Amino acid sequence: MAKRRFENLEQDRQERLFDSAAQEFAERGYDAASLNKILERSGMSKSSLYYYFEDKADLFMSLTERSIAFLLREIGGLDLEAMTADNFWDVLEGRARLVLEVSNRNTWYVKLGRMVLRMRGGPKGMDKTTRLYAAARNFVGTVLDRGQALGVVRDDLPRSFMIDSAMGLGEAVDGWMLEHWDDMDAQERLAMLKVEFDLFRRLLGK
Repeated sequence: MAKRRFENLEQDRQERLFDSAAQEFAERGYDAASLNKILERSGMSKSSLYYYFEDKADLFMSLTERSIAFLLREIGGLDLEAMTADNFWDVLEGRARLVLEVSNRNTWYVKLGRMVLRMRGGPKGMDKTTRLYAAARNFVGTVLDRGQALGVVRDDLPRSFMIDSAMGLGEAVDGWMLEHWDDMDAQERLAMLKVEFDLFRRLLGK
């Protein structure tokens, strides 16, 4: 990801670079996006870019982490300690619905999701997305631990298997939703979200 020295770059120059990168990636997709265009828009030199990032993939994944942080701030955090046996699944579904609502308003997250999944499916994408997916696995594991403590998540299988199952289903439903996003309206996406969430509950719940 971005080299630590990037934190010392002036905030307005960071914002200009990320805004330029987001515009280029959104317009052209990851593969066709041009670093030269990003540099032209941001006013940054190529030598400066490589001073802060290893390559285009490094810039893209840094932008991805930044976008996810913005999304999480918009939908609010998840207070695991406040979750009870009665509201555990409802809280999770509510958070998923908020993500959907934000994505309906801001298609950047849809485009970003498509690019990440496409990158992950490429020959070098697994390496580039390792940190992002490691964070996701850690989050999923923590949520499952809380559900087991509350007695609403099954505990008859190894923890690693439970996480792998949740991640696998998550990638499958995200991939399907992103592929068919433009074929559905907001209400149809919500209906599909309910179906997908029911799959998680059947797979993981008691």
